[in-house]
Amino acid sequence: MAVAAAARRWWLLVLSAMGLGVVGAPQPPNIVLMVMDDMGWGDLGVNGEPSRETPNLDQMAAEGMLLTSFYSASPLCSPSRAALLTGRLPIRNGFYTTNGHARNAYTPQDIVGGIPDSELLLPELLKEAGYATKIVGKWHLGHRPQFHPLRHGFDEWFGSPNCHFGPYDNKAKPNVPVYKDKEMVGRFYEEFPINLKTGESNLTQIYLQEALDFIKGQQSQKRPFFLYWAVDATHAPVYASRSFVGTSQRGRYGDAVREIDDSVGQILQLLRGLHIAESTFVFFTSDNGAALVSAPKQAGSNGPFLCGKQTTFEGGVREPAIAWWPGHIPAGQVSHQLGSLMDLFTTSLSLAGLKPPDDREIDGLDLLPTLLRGQLADRAIFYYRGNELMAATVGQYKAHFWTWTNSWEEFRQGVNFCPGQNVSGVTTHTQEDHTALPLLFHLGRDPGERFPLSFASVEYQDALRQLTPAIQKHRQALLPGQPQLNVCDPAVMNWAPPGCEKLGKCLPPPGSAPEKCSWPH
Repeated sequence: MAVAAAARRWWLLVLSAMGLGVVGAPQPPNIVLMVMDDMGWGDLGVNGEPSRETPNLDQMAAEGMLLTSFYSASPLCSPSRAALLTGRLPIRNGFYTTNGHARNAYTPQDIVGGIPDSELLLPELLKEAGYATKIVGKWHLGHRPQFHPLRHGFDEWFGSPNCHFGPYDNKAKPNVPVYKDKEMVGRFYEEFPINLKTGESNLTQIYLQEALDFIKGQQSQKRPFFLYWAVDATHAPVYASRSFVGTSQRGRYGDAVREIDDSVGQILQLLRGLHIAESTFVFFTSDNGAALVSAPKQAGSNGPFLCGKQTTFEGGVREPAIAWWPGHIPAGQVSHQLGSLMDLFTTSLSLAGLKPPDDREIDGLDLLPTLLRGQLADRAIFYYRGNELMAATVGQYKAHFWTWTNSWEEFRQGVNFCPGQNVSGVTTHTQEDHTALPLLFHLGRDPGERFPLSFASVEYQDALRQLTPAIQKHRQALLPGQPQLNVCDPAVMNWAPPGCEKLGKCLPPPGSAPEKCSWPH
């Protein structure tokens, strides 16, 4: 893909169009994507969290743009991250399962599959424009060496292929490894301890230092850089370092948020100190909504939105989102543009002077017109579980074609994705088919999805006419990729998870970790 020279010429035109005249060959901006783990829309003070314990993120929003209608591409970690780095829905890039209807799936430690070689990831493309690339934190796109970040465009990596599950006994199952580039340098709960009793761990400080050192190193070489900062302190079991433990009004989860906020502040301050803030685009968001199944002590807030992680209701897929680029993004802006994690793929390529690959369908939108000039673009947002289109949003209206939180079997065992939020006929524990007559909500008036529009109303008919063409076009053009997360398929598993013979009723054995189940909690 010979694009580097063309990219620089194209970037020169972009700079000129943006009024950013330069002398000599331009250098594209640095790109920092900060993607949290299970952080909810309502966790930021700027979004209304009453304890106001995110001063740095709130200041970041005041200096940049707050996007209030920004969505993940999946309500679960692995497919969401695959979509971010490919710009493609999980059903296109293969990060989904066909094992059971409307089932979420991810990459547990036992799976042998991962991101396909056929997918082009953002760091691979950015390297064509001369970027140095690094991931810090959670990868979650495959555990085997052929799927690791350095095989897919990253120059450097410090982190893990999985979340910080454990501790395990190293007999039946080893603890999760931590890598520095290609070398395994330890394991969670061993060389990288996490105290489950107190919630203390120094991991966020390690991840912060890795980010700071990378930024300083690339600046000294005057090389544009791409940093993917994927910390996981807000994923249960949540953790924070000693100086933050016990400091939040929100308990242990709040401690983790406060440390992340402080870390974001330090990264932005370094960019200012190095005089590269105006040449660095920074975006802060999360991979999916807060995991209310871990509430109240180990989960965040989804604000006014319904349910949480694992569901395609607003609480599961609407994310906190802040864009920061001093001198380019006007300060103090709030945008209601429908946005997606996949847009960060396309927007980053645009920043680098690159065009998206034209040999595949790309779902991400270039957000630069929105970020730089406040323009709004019509687009639809599609929400999948497995290979089933569960819902879609166009404008202010959202249509649910299927409703389902989780099975009655799980719910009766105490697994609740919507604690305290039962909405009759909406938060169902059986899979309810609404494809013939979708449930419609007006998200402006009813962001909590509590009051479906009356089927007999004129508004319902008008809204359906707005939604139908975009949904039909999407369905007709969709070519699903080969599913990589069919965890009941022996070809991609080391072992057969409990419940595979039932497909619809997979539950973990008594006393086992939830991630042992093929349908993760």
